[in-house]
Amino acid sequence: MGLLIRLAISALALWIATILIPGITLSTDSVPKAIVTLVIVAVIFGLINAFLRPIIKTVGCAFYVFTLGLVAIVVNGALFLLTSWIAGELELPFHVDDFWPSAVVGALLVGIASWVLNALVGDKD
Repeated sequence: MGLLIRLAISALALWIATILIPGITLSTDSVPKAIVTLVIVAVIFGLINAFLRPIIKTVGCAFYVFTLGLVAIVVNGALFLLTSWIAGELELPFHVDDFWPSAVVGALLVGIASWVLNALVGDKD
């Protein structure tokens, strides 16, 4: 049940990003299709973060230390852009226009929104 709640929170955070950031679009008029798309994109983003982020942190450890962790913002943007590309390959109506303003700010907003929503929902553990 906790996994479904976290998935719903990620989808909600992605929806917030599509509303607030002009370069992130969800191009469908159907509410059910928008919900399904956001859930699938949340799964894609979660899987990318689960598998690629540890590899990137291990390989780029020196960059994380040298920039005091600020390179993580760039990495999050790149992973968010990769999520958009995969969604496009799956013909989902979710798109991130470009790297700097859209992907980086979008990933930052999704991270903050997810953190706030997870804090509001709480954890039973």
